[in-house]
Amino acid sequence: MSIRRLATVVALLSGWAAADSLDVDLAVRDTVLANGLRVLVHEDHTVPTVSCRLLYATGSVHEHPGGTGVAHMLEHMLFKGTKKEGTLDSTVDDKFLTRLDDLDARRHAARDRHDTAEMRTLKLKMDSVTDRYRKTFVKEELWQAFKTAGGTGLNASTTDLGTTYYVTLPRNRLELYFWLESDCMVNAVMRDFHAERDVVREERRMRYENRPEGRYWETIENMFWGAHPYGIPTIGWPTDIENYTRQQIEEHYRTYYGPRNAILVLAGDVRSDTAFALAVKYFGDIHKGAAFPKVTSRDPEPVGQKRFVDIQDNAKPSVDILFPTPAIQDSEAAVFEIVEGVLSGAAGRLEPILVDSLRLATEAGASNDARPYASMFYVGGTPAPGADPERIEALLWEQIARLRDTLITDRELVRVKNRVLAARINKLRDMETLATDLGSMALYGDWRLITTFPAAVQKVTAEQVRAAARKWLRPERSTVGWLLPRNHSAATRTGTYLTHARGN
Repeated sequence: MSIRRLATVVALLSGWAAADSLDVDLAVRDTVLANGLRVLVHEDHTVPTVSCRLLYATGSVHEHPGGTGVAHMLEHMLFKGTKKEGTLDSTVDDKFLTRLDDLDARRHAARDRHDTAEMRTLKLKMDSVTDRYRKTFVKEELWQAFKTAGGTGLNASTTDLGTTYYVTLPRNRLELYFWLESDCMVNAVMRDFHAERDVVREERRMRYENRPEGRYWETIENMFWGAHPYGIPTIGWPTDIENYTRQQIEEHYRTYYGPRNAILVLAGDVRSDTAFALAVKYFGDIHKGAAFPKVTSRDPEPVGQKRFVDIQDNAKPSVDILFPTPAIQDSEAAVFEIVEGVLSGAAGRLEPILVDSLRLATEAGASNDARPYASMFYVGGTPAPGADPERIEALLWEQIARLRDTLITDRELVRVKNRVLAARINKLRDMETLATDLGSMALYGDWRLITTFPAAVQKVTAEQVRAAARKWLRPERSTVGWLLPRNHSAATRTGTYLTHARGN
C-alpha cells in the first residue's frame, strides 16, 4: 500500500463513525504450495528492500508435560547451522554429538544417584569434548551470510503459537534468503546442543527464578489458564529443560519443521510471481511434515474468583485482575479493544484517578490480549510506595462495575475508534511491521484479521460494550493477583488475602 493510498484511506475514514467497515485495500497475494507451505506477498516498491518472515506453527500451545519449551529450544538450535553452514567438516558432527550424548546420559544417571563427584568428572569430560568439537565450527556463519548480503533486523522469537525468523534484505539478495531458509528447514544440525541447553536454562533463571515479577506472572498465568495449554510457559518448565535430549529436540524438528506448518511472508520490493517461483524452486520438493494434533483443551467455565498473593524480597508491587474472554475470531472479541481504550491512557478512566488524582499508583491501565482459542482481558496497576493494594483493587473493581452499569460516552467511543484506526494505518506504512503482523495473523488462522479485526472494532456500539462487560467482566470469572515486596505493610496482615509467600 502506497503512502498516497494511505492518505486516501485516512480521508475516507475521517468520518468513520458512520462507516460500516475499515475499507483498506491491502493487496496481498496468497498461495499454498502442494506440500502445504503458505506464501504471502505484499508488493511495495517504495524502498528497494524486502522484509522476510518465516514462521513455524510450533509453540508452547502444542506442548505437553515433559516436552515444554521444545519449540523455544529449537529456535536456539536453528542458528547453529546446517550440514552446509556453520562447520568446517560436517562429517565429524555425528562422532562428537554421539560422544556428548553418551556423557550426558551418564551425567544424568549420576545425578539421579546423587553422585556429585561423578557428575563433576563427567562435566569436565563433556567440556573437553565440546572444546575439541567447537574447533570445527564456523561461528554464526548463517547470521554472517545474511549480514554480508546487507541483511538487517535479524532476529527470532517463539510464542505460544509459533516461532518466527526475521530478516530484511536488499531486493537483489532474495534468492539467497530462499536458499538459506530452505536449507535450515531440511538440513539443520543440533550442533552444540548440550551447551545451548545450559544457555536456555540460564535464560530461564534470569527471566523467572531470579526476577520476582517473572515468577509471579508465570504462576498467575498458569493459574488463570488452568487446563488450557496457554498456561504452559513458552520457555519451558525448569526440569523439562534440564532433561532435554538431543534426540527429543531433533525428533520435534524432523516431525514438525515442515512446509505444512510453515508460513513465508514477504513485504516490500518484490514481485509476487518471482517470489512464488522461488518458493517452488527451493521449498517445493520438501516433504510436508506432520500436522499438530488439534488443540481441544479448554479450562472449565469459572465458578468463583481465583486469588494469588505473592510476597518476595525486592518485588515491584502489582495489582492485577484477569478475565477470560472470547477468541479473536469471535464477534465479541473486538468489543474489548474498545474497553481497553476506555480504561487506558492519559485520557482513559484509570490513570486520571489512580495515578494523577489519588496518587495510589505509578501506572494503571488495561490490555486486550486477543488470540485464537481463547483470550485474556487485563486490568491493573503498579502501587505507589506505601499504597494500599486493597484500596487500589477496590477502585479497579469500581471502574469495571461502571462499565457494566452505564453506557460509555460517545466521546469515549469516538476517541478509542480513532486510536485503533490510526494505529492500524501507521502499521501498514512500515514493511517490517506489516510482514510481522501478516505472519502473526496467519498463525491466528487468517492473515485478513490484520484489517477485519480493526474493521470489527469500528462497528462496536456503546450498548455492545455494556453487554460484553456484564457477560464477561464479572468478579466470579476473574483471577486476581497481588505482588508485594516483603516490607510492604499489606504483607504483614493475616487473613484470606495472603495465600502464598516465599523468599528469592
